[in-house]
Amino acid sequence: MRGSGARLLWLLVLSLAWLGPAWGDSEGLEGKEEDGEVVAEEEEEDEEDDVVSDELKEEDSVLVLHEHNFARALSEFRLLLVEFYAPWCGHCQRLAPEFAQAAATLRNGSEAVRLGKVDATAQVGLSTEFGINAYPTLKLFRDGNRTHPLAYTGRMDANGIVRWMQRRAGPSATLLQDTDTAAAFISAQDMVVVGFFKDLKGEAAQAFYEAAGEVVDVAFGVTEADELFEAYGLSVDTVCLFKKFDEERTDFPVDPARGLDAAELTRLLRVHSLELVMEFSNETSSRIFGAKIPHHMLLFLNKSVEEQLALRDDFRKAASNFRGEVLFVVVDVDGYGATVLPFFGLTPADAPTLRFIKMENNRKYQMDEEAFSATAVRDFVQAVLDGKVKPHLLSEEPPEDWDTRPVKVLVGKTFEQVAFDETKNVFVKFYAPWCAHCKEMAAAWEELGERYKDHEDIVIAEIDATANELENITISGYPTLHYFPAGPGRKMIEYRSTRDVETFSKFLENGGTLPEEPPVVSKVPPSLGQGFPSTPGWLQAPARWGMDPALPHSRMGTGCLAILFLPSPSAGDQDPREQHRHRGAESVRHG
Repeated sequence: MRGSGARLLWLLVLSLAWLGPAWGDSEGLEGKEEDGEVVAEEEEEDEEDDVVSDELKEEDSVLVLHEHNFARALSEFRLLLVEFYAPWCGHCQRLAPEFAQAAATLRNGSEAVRLGKVDATAQVGLSTEFGINAYPTLKLFRDGNRTHPLAYTGRMDANGIVRWMQRRAGPSATLLQDTDTAAAFISAQDMVVVGFFKDLKGEAAQAFYEAAGEVVDVAFGVTEADELFEAYGLSVDTVCLFKKFDEERTDFPVDPARGLDAAELTRLLRVHSLELVMEFSNETSSRIFGAKIPHHMLLFLNKSVEEQLALRDDFRKAASNFRGEVLFVVVDVDGYGATVLPFFGLTPADAPTLRFIKMENNRKYQMDEEAFSATAVRDFVQAVLDGKVKPHLLSEEPPEDWDTRPVKVLVGKTFEQVAFDETKNVFVKFYAPWCAHCKEMAAAWEELGERYKDHEDIVIAEIDATANELENITISGYPTLHYFPAGPGRKMIEYRSTRDVETFSKFLENGGTLPEEPPVVSKVPPSLGQGFPSTPGWLQAPARWGMDPALPHSRMGTGCLAILFLPSPSAGDQDPREQHRHRGAESVRHG
């Protein structure tokens, strides 16, 4: 930018030089040119100094890092959290004020803890060295160690960043030495974790400290005092979770043979720190999805209707049987939960209703019982877990002219009969209405449809993968292109090459293959019913269900991820669809 500024200044000087005589300026062009050259040279020298110098400069308390000052920053600060960003990345732009606020807070608290940023598009060497393939990517460098940075795992807001860094800057757990300090520590907060270890320098205690660094929203205490083992009825190393709700205390004894695994302890603490029934909100969403419980049971209700509120009692009674395996969540259709209704094909008028969702593949299951008793809910959940309930698949109604257009418009109800017609070769685009990459290739797809509209054995089609679900096809990115060849069997070939009309045509003329790459052929099992694949997440466009609600990443590619993320507090009221316009290559299989 500064180089272009110098050029603009040079043009301005030339213009003034030419106009000078007309204004009665006696200095002449030659003097103007010389002055302009000096200014331009000074600008270029300043630019060169900015790039070559190892001086550490700041913007809004954030260190501006590049290849010449990166090593110096590592040597001067014990803990350095670095954001690798791209100037064009919307997620990075939304993170910027939160990151700056956190940087200011941490700088005022300790000179040894700082935040920095690297423009990964300009500093290609650093980007390559640290394997940056998504923006923003945050990495923590500790004690000058350049070879093993720690991936940031906290929330993408100022408070989350500060808490995460503070846990790593100081003791992650408070030392409790007697019963009085322990009792005061436990009673002071709604939820605390205390590790009881015979040896605080042992491997189990070290794993506990590691877990404490990850679970930053809960206070951790630790002790090796014999009187505390006795006071709390313990004889072996144990991690205790104390809560002022649901079960007041949960113990996790350390297995003498296996020891204590930090990752497993972190998972257990996140699961058991949740209320038995969670209320879905902006404040709780990170805990709901961060616990990574494999199944969710959702009660959709209108909290302004008293009769519907009463349903929570039986819902809670059913939840106690499935702690850790199924998370029970109440979703207010007239509040924050309204954003997820389209993903389930619901409207506020459908409340109250129940949905079970498998987080692994987003398969949804609908409970048809009119009476939501604890027994009925419990039996339904168990039946789903036992594989006795079929998924509930969304499908739009087919347009009246769906099969008369050059590009056939498929929906869940019509997909099977078209895609697996043994007399046709069917090329299908799976798209999302909000996906910019889908919009970019729309004209090419329409042209392809026009080109082959008179071919009896070739069908060009498309399906909105956010509004239609298929039982045995899962779409993980948009656009995804699948070719279903004619003939017996349920074959499917994924298109992985350039998205233009000529390459599409070559692919079709060669029977679903291109000379430069072999096709990836898979067998699609028969459908158990009508419908379309669940695209991952209990939050689809405009919002989805699943994953932590931290700011998403922009990836260096040309596709949109099927998974959409809940907006975090730092994302404000930005349309979630806009948040994902730059999602990319990992989910797109086009080569």
